[in-house]
Amino acid sequence: MRHVGEVVESSTRVFIARSQDVGESPSFGCFVKTVSKPVVYGLVYEILTESKEPGRKPNAYGMTMDELRREQPHIFELLKTEFHVLITAYAEGEKIRFSLPPLPPPIHTFVHECNNNEVERLTSEDFFLRTIISSANIPIDELLISSLRYAQDARKNDRDYIVRMGKSLARIFKDDYERLSSVLRRVV
Repeated sequence: MRHVGEVVESSTRVFIARSQDVGESPSFGCFVKTVSKPVVYGLVYEILTESKEPGRKPNAYGMTMDELRREQPHIFELLKTEFHVLITAYAEGEKIRFSLPPLPPPIHTFVHECNNNEVERLTSEDFFLRTIISSANIPIDELLISSLRYAQDARKNDRDYIVRMGKSLARIFKDDYERLSSVLRRVV
C-alpha cells in the first residue's frame, strides 16, 4: 500500500504530514493512520499547498496544471502540499484507545488512509465526535460533517448508525439546536 504522506511535525494532539506529490492529499475529513508504534489514528482537518520557502508566494502563470507540468515542471519542485491531522485514537496491540497517544508519532513516519474496517472501528462509538468538538483552531462543524460521511460510507449508508450518531450529537449540542440542526442536515 502506497503511503499518502510523511510526518514532518508532530505532537500528542496533532501532526502534520507532507504529501509525496504537490496537490495530492487525503481528503478533508478522511481517517488516516501512522505506520508507527503505537499506530496513531486521526482526521485530516486542513490541507495546504504552498511554497517550500517561508514567506514566498508562488507566481500566477495563467496556465492550466497540465500546461505548467509540461512547460514549467521545475515549478513543482518549489512547492509542497501538507495536511494537518487531529489525533483521535491510537492502537495498543489489537485494542484501539480513544485518547491521546503516550508519545507523538515520530518524524518521518509514513501515513496511510484507513480502510473501511478501520473506519468502522474508529467510529463505532461517539468518541471521535467528542474529540472534534473539544478541539480548538479547527473547523469543528465541517469536520463533524465530513467524518460522519466517511463513517457512513464505510458502513454502506447504514441508517441506524447515522441515527445513533445524531442522538449523540443531540446530547452534546443539547443547548444549541440551530447548530445541531445545521450539522445534521448537511450530513444526510
